Amino acid sequence: MQDRYLSAQIQEDLDRKMVFLGGPRQVGKTTLSKSLAHAKSGYLNWDVPKDREKILKGELPNSQLWVFDEIHKFRKWRNLLKGFQDSKEDGQKILITGSAKLDYYRFGGESLQGRYHYLRLHPLSVAELQISTPEDFKHLLQLGGFPEPFFGSSEVQAKRWSRDYRSRLIQEDIGSLERLQDLGSLELLLMRLPDLVGSPLSINALREDLQKDHKTLSNWLTILERVYGIFRLPPFGAPKIRAVKKEQKHYHFDWTLVREPSLRFENLVACHLLKWTHFLQDTQGRDVELRYFRDTDRREVDFVLTEDGQPISFIECKWKDDGISPALNYLKERFKKVDAWQISATGLKDYKTPSGIRAMPARLFLKGLI
Repeated sequence: MQDRYLSAQIQEDLDRKMVFLGGPRQVGKTTLSKSLAHAKSGYLNWDVPKDREKILKGELPNSQLWVFDEIHKFRKWRNLLKGFQDSKEDGQKILITGSAKLDYYRFGGESLQGRYHYLRLHPLSVAELQISTPEDFKHLLQLGGFPEPFFGSSEVQAKRWSRDYRSRLIQEDIGSLERLQDLGSLELLLMRLPDLVGSPLSINALREDLQKDHKTLSNWLTILERVYGIFRLPPFGAPKIRAVKKEQKHYHFDWTLVREPSLRFENLVACHLLKWTHFLQDTQGRDVELRYFRDTDRREVDFVLTEDGQPISFIECKWKDDGISPALNYLKERFKKVDAWQISATGLKDYKTPSGIRAMPARLFLKGLI
């Protein structure tokens, strides 16, 4: 398999500090880490009993690179790592990988502030795969960006993988990290959410569907974010527009969960844009964010990219070659210097309007990201 897009950055950062590599389960973190120099001989997985014993006893491999996989499942993992980091020999490198937000799961242990770089690995994308044809783009839309189902090239096997993925996310990842009793209802929530992609997420509506209180559901959604099951986007607001302030939209890292084709496409684009923003945040320290626009008159644009709080791009998703969205026109009129794009899943047109909005096939736009 080709090198992943973070391989060179990890090698560079390991020369200075520990590296935390987070991201969804089965996104390729272990494969990437083992591809690094000296990684195979220094790899230890907390889920493997004999490796866990070596970690706890401090009997670490004679390797220039120690890779600790899923060690965040140990409640005192930060204390352990601080000891390894502070006592290691010069030139010793440490990589920590995990299918959860490693900057969150500290469990009250020692602070590692200033001792690590945090990188987030995302699913495969148009740019990373160098997709150039409509057929290959359709393939990515149908199979998702996780390596196993994508390279398996079978839609049936991809569906089986997705079902198994959901179950393991609940039972293994969340079950080992959170003190929850009702994992069955949490799985029902995860099954319900794909039908709500593309619209502001109403916890009150979910409360009625699942018969759970607002606080519980809010907590469950936050947990799903921590383990990279979903991500939520806040609205973009500015003095020039009457934007909504609180309603968030959500998307799934596994976009194949979304059945309706145009919404699955929107979810795919959301994942690509989030991958780009996280890459710029993690590798360059840029203050970029992904948001969406919706105002009190129900005008909506799918995505707004901001930097330092100011909009830098508006992106609207369409399934085919439709006319330019009135809401996108509305935003472009009020922010004339901001780039505006309308991208289509199946359309072929590529043009620019007099006001400066660019319409084009999605694959051409997405290949310019990461």
